[in-house]
Amino acid sequence: MNDGLGKAWELVESGDAGAVVQHLRSTVDTIALGDLARLLERVAQLVELTDLAAAAARLAQDPDHPQALYDFGYACIERGLAFAAVPALREAVRRVPDADGVLAELVVALEEEHRHAEAVAVLEQRDATLPPWPHRYLLVYNAIMAGDLDRATRHLDRLPAPQDRDWRPAHQRVQLMVGRAGLVGGVGRLDAQDLRGWHFVLTGGVLGSLSPYGFDAGMTGRYAYQQDSFALCRLGLHRLELILDAAGRRPRSVALLPDRSSRILGLAAAQVLGVPAEPFTGARPESVVVAYDLSEVDDGGLLTALRDRAAGQVLFEHATCWTDPPAVSADVSTMLTQVVVAPWGERLRRGPDGGVERGTADDRPIEEIAAEILRDAGEPDPGDGATPADPDDALVGFVSAVAGRWLAGPRDRVRSPGPVRSSRFG
Repeated sequence: MNDGLGKAWELVESGDAGAVVQHLRSTVDTIALGDLARLLERVAQLVELTDLAAAAARLAQDPDHPQALYDFGYACIERGLAFAAVPALREAVRRVPDADGVLAELVVALEEEHRHAEAVAVLEQRDATLPPWPHRYLLVYNAIMAGDLDRATRHLDRLPAPQDRDWRPAHQRVQLMVGRAGLVGGVGRLDAQDLRGWHFVLTGGVLGSLSPYGFDAGMTGRYAYQQDSFALCRLGLHRLELILDAAGRRPRSVALLPDRSSRILGLAAAQVLGVPAEPFTGARPESVVVAYDLSEVDDGGLLTALRDRAAGQVLFEHATCWTDPPAVSADVSTMLTQVVVAPWGERLRRGPDGGVERGTADDRPIEEIAAEILRDAGEPDPGDGATPADPDDALVGFVSAVAGRWLAGPRDRVRSPGPVRSSRFG
């Protein structure tokens, strides 16, 4: 028994299913499939996932059977364990190399783990006989996500329009991504550190600022845990104004989403832009819809209304979660963060005993808090000095170059961080 397997069984016996999964993430490739199945059967029993337990039991009994391999991989993906699905589905593909459905499921597992270059490699092994839908589409999409635009373009040229109407949005999505990349290439590097450039290619949104901390230590412009400030809120509104001006957009109103944080920020935005603020009512043209954090919006109807924009409508989100992106992609984001605490939220602070405690939320009227945002100078945080300079004129130049393809197409959710990677916690 190798060390990874032995440690996994110790964690199983302790009854800590979460710790087992965390351990397996870094050791799964060192564990035989039969052993992996037996481990996950026990884990599934601990948390009462009967479908996964049954699939794991079947694979443990016959770890060479293609159907058992596929069923186990499928169950792992369904239960958020795509990393464990990958070795099983790889083996299934090896045993039944012409099975299109098995290949597609392996690609799904690799996508879930953001292993896009590997997805491209397994699809290209079948290049001569690859079905166009969904397989060649998946090849195009994963090539984009891996940052290989030349390969993506070559395969997109070979991808016919889908006969099935359900695949037409996907076809449009990759066409828009490749088209946006053509514009960004004139002003950005589109390398593994060009966060603003790739954010636009993948989502169609403009990123207003880069994190000034840890750029060369794994963050690459994104935030992890962020206690937001009035200064950053004000800077975000300043950058929003610059973006609108550079793109030649003249909004007639600000639309306020119903949550408290969005209303606070929206009132401040209306003052900055010099337009009236009114509640969001749907497809109002030439408006700026202001969201503090779309992850906090749990109204499915509202999110559906935001996915397809009205003419000239701009969706501005101050804090966009990059580890679990919201259901719609904003047209402008001040920052990309994993966790954010608003300046008026329950913030961490040092207590009287020197320890860390959570403070109380600021319950002042929203108008007073909005006014405090406006009073702030909005000076950028100098940070640790490692983040590349990001002056206003660089942002204006970027927006001027890409404005022709901004605000085009639906606001699709993009689950992957794409070619620019950042460290996450938890």
